[in-house]
Amino acid sequence: MFTGIEHFAIASPNPRRLAEWYVDNLEFEITFEYAGNYFVQAKDGSLIEIIPAEGVREEAQMRSPGIRHIAISVEDFDTGYKQLQEQGVKFTGEPYTNEGNRLVFFKDVDGNLLHLIQRAKPLR
Repeated sequence: MFTGIEHFAIASPNPRRLAEWYVDNLEFEITFEYAGNYFVQAKDGSLIEIIPAEGVREEAQMRSPGIRHIAISVEDFDTGYKQLQEQGVKFTGEPYTNEGNRLVFFKDVDGNLLHLIQRAKPLR
């Protein structure tokens, strides 16, 4: 009956700017827009809805409750990492390997935590 995650949402003080960041930096595409809300889609079909934020954001830490990061898959880690560097993306640390997987953490224009990952073996 339940088939998976259709999308998840990020509340942003400037939804268009954040949507364009995903387009410009991670090769997503804006596929739908309504009333200041944007759906951005990755090449694999996964979707993020970006909605207008209300209120003040508290800074989250790596292990504070709630959603902590978005993992962005990449075919070639070194090329993806270099491209993000050239685009001026700010990383929170250096790339490393964990159980054969290559990854590095970074933040989007709103400060949401993401990480680039190339898995040695797919999870599914």
